[in-house]
Amino acid sequence: MKEKILAFLKEQEGFVSGQVICEALGVSRTAIWKYIRTLKEEGYEIESVTRRGYRLLKSPDIISREEVLFHLPEDILSGEIHVYESVDSTNEAAKRDAAAGMPGESLYVADQQTAGKGRRGRTWISPKGEDIFFSLLLRPEIPTECASMLTLVAALAARAVTQQYAGENCLIKWPNDIVLHEKKICGILTEMGAEMGEISYVVIGLGFNLNRMNFEEEIAFMASSIRKETGRPVARAAFLADFLQEFMKRYRIFLKVENLSPFVEEYNRCLVNTGRQVKMVRRGEEMIRTAGGINELGELIVMDQEGRKETVASGEVSVRGLYGYV
Repeated sequence: MKEKILAFLKEQEGFVSGQVICEALGVSRTAIWKYIRTLKEEGYEIESVTRRGYRLLKSPDIISREEVLFHLPEDILSGEIHVYESVDSTNEAAKRDAAAGMPGESLYVADQQTAGKGRRGRTWISPKGEDIFFSLLLRPEIPTECASMLTLVAALAARAVTQQYAGENCLIKWPNDIVLHEKKICGILTEMGAEMGEISYVVIGLGFNLNRMNFEEEIAFMASSIRKETGRPVARAAFLADFLQEFMKRYRIFLKVENLSPFVEEYNRCLVNTGRQVKMVRRGEEMIRTAGGINELGELIVMDQEGRKETVASGEVSVRGLYGYV
């Protein structure tokens, strides 16, 4: 009921009486007063005036179920929505629920992660109140070899929404980092569960640096946030909703074709590695190659000094910029 009252207040241009809320939502005035008090305690600025009612003045930038539900279109996801003040990892929460039978297209959002994960076992620092961390639990009926392509689908959506909020050109560092001013803004971790050679679930986890201004010394050279790069604060729940719309429209297309052919041109336009020398690390061995674009399988096309081409999959190698992060 609290989210319904909040949504009702957000839809009003001025004051709305308690009686109108009672009749619209079928709840007592005493209950309304209690929910309003709770919303104020959470940081919502709500003006209360005798004989005029209530007026929402300002909403805090918080990650709550009410804020997430308010911004999400009703038909964007067919599964369930889980919102945490703090959780070990949204990917781990999604994987636990996947094993318990949670339906696909379920969303897991956290204001803070205490054990966030990046690729190759790295830790993803997840402070409270500044950025956003979430995972999508999917159950796509596709071959197992197609699962890794979903990372690139998510990267396209992440790049699109980051550019929308930054107001500046954003790029992708193959396969899954979103880059603004050659600094990492977003990372993506995709994990799959399979049984008898068939996909049981895919979990796509994303962490966006949105409003953080300070970064640890060891990552400050490579990581930043939208706010730090542009001076623009980001409303996190709205940002999440916009990402989901960008992702789901691409996801629906991907399920039909089961490859990246509809997205190769878009991805290659956004690829920061194109034409640059990169250092590939495969089983401890370093190789210098010149990066091209991707193919419809999401593999990176690279050339050696003699111009010979080969393709590499994201699970095989780590690609790094030769003279820095990109």
